[in-house]
Amino acid sequence: MSHERKTRFAWAALAAATLGLAAPAHAQSDAGRLGKELTPLGGEAAASKDGLIPAYAAADPAQPGWAPGKRREDFFRFKGDKPLYSVDASNVDKHADKLSPGQLALVKQVKGYRMDVYPTRRTCGSPDFVAENTKKNAAGGAKLGADGWSLQEAAMPGIPFPVPQNGAQAMWNTKMKYAGVGLDMPRLYTALSPRKGGSEWVAATSNQTYFYPWGNKGSKPLSQLPQMEYYTYFAYESPAALAGQALIFANYSNAASETFYYFPGQRRVRRMPTYAYDAPQIGFENQYLIDEPRVFNGTIDRFDWKLVGKKEMLVGYNAFGMYDPAVKFDAVAKADAIDPAQRRYEMHRVWVVEATVKAGVRHVSPRRTFYIDEDSWSLVAADDYDAQGKLWKLREAFVIPVYETGSCDNPAFVQYNLTEGRYLVDQAPLASGKDFRWVVEAKEQRFRENFYTSDNLRAISER
Repeated sequence: MSHERKTRFAWAALAAATLGLAAPAHAQSDAGRLGKELTPLGGEAAASKDGLIPAYAAADPAQPGWAPGKRREDFFRFKGDKPLYSVDASNVDKHADKLSPGQLALVKQVKGYRMDVYPTRRTCGSPDFVAENTKKNAAGGAKLGADGWSLQEAAMPGIPFPVPQNGAQAMWNTKMKYAGVGLDMPRLYTALSPRKGGSEWVAATSNQTYFYPWGNKGSKPLSQLPQMEYYTYFAYESPAALAGQALIFANYSNAASETFYYFPGQRRVRRMPTYAYDAPQIGFENQYLIDEPRVFNGTIDRFDWKLVGKKEMLVGYNAFGMYDPAVKFDAVAKADAIDPAQRRYEMHRVWVVEATVKAGVRHVSPRRTFYIDEDSWSLVAADDYDAQGKLWKLREAFVIPVYETGSCDNPAFVQYNLTEGRYLVDQAPLASGKDFRWVVEAKEQRFRENFYTSDNLRAISER
């Protein structure tokens, strides 16, 4: 064994031992590839064969001068890009191999729908401490539980499985990608388009905060932290039927999620154990399930997860138009889709993961396919199939580089019900007048565990 290989093996074993785990056989080679033929988070560093996806370089997406409150797109390094081409009904078959089945169906089904395709910009980076933790995880520092789906251990914050061996590992990478200690959304719309033939939108305003207890700078084993993926607090401001309702959602890394909901008419908090998985969200006409936000939300235990491989695909990327709080809602929310000018698409490599509901377990969408950006581990799209095996829903998320964190995130997403011809947009600051805040230091009350209790929910809701 060469000196380099001996050193690499010893380092991998030490990193695994630090977390009390045995390094798997592939750990030595996986850890050594990061930062070389692989990016620091596990993507392929090389360009695609046709050159449409460029080689990865250190991310530097922002121009100097940005500060919170300033329009993010104005400081995007590639803001001058122009579309290379557009995909619409006239040419969609030519591009079908670069689309998901749901995307293909949407373009064919919705009159006038188009996807403007821009040059591919690989703008998703990571802070040094996230890259180092990811190396530790690749060296054997991360492990799934004996149940095959829970996350037992990982060096955090970091990608648990940068070279995934199965679908569950890939899904945990999406869940634990670095986004600071939390995301504050002071005002956002959740909007559902009218029923066919109607004109009335279901439009709710709210404020929401995500808290990631493992997101502090540095390095710490997940086993020494709260066994959480995230906490979230959510409070409706309008319409009148929802105003005052609020909830706290705790999504664990090793157990089923837990929800506490405040109902102002009853002036009480209720624990809602069934408000999870495929339960419809209150107020949205059975169009929006609990596990659909951010392309997938909640516990992954009801599905078997198959890692299919990779494909090159047109996905929402560097799409700052979906994060512009100054636009008018009516100007961007068209009858059948968000205005194409707000949606930027690029060609990227994605991991493909198929989810099939487990035997003896029910779900209204028993088969789903997820598409995961290789550079950021962001979920960029999903196709859902109904109980008869018919393509039912498409979800698309829109990735942007986040100047506060040095990484990428993708909260804004659109869901299309291909059967009923309705769509929903959520977790975008469109028309809100207030930008999102990604927070990197846990100084505020909303970024502490004691905020996310049923007692506190009652205290802050009873006004």
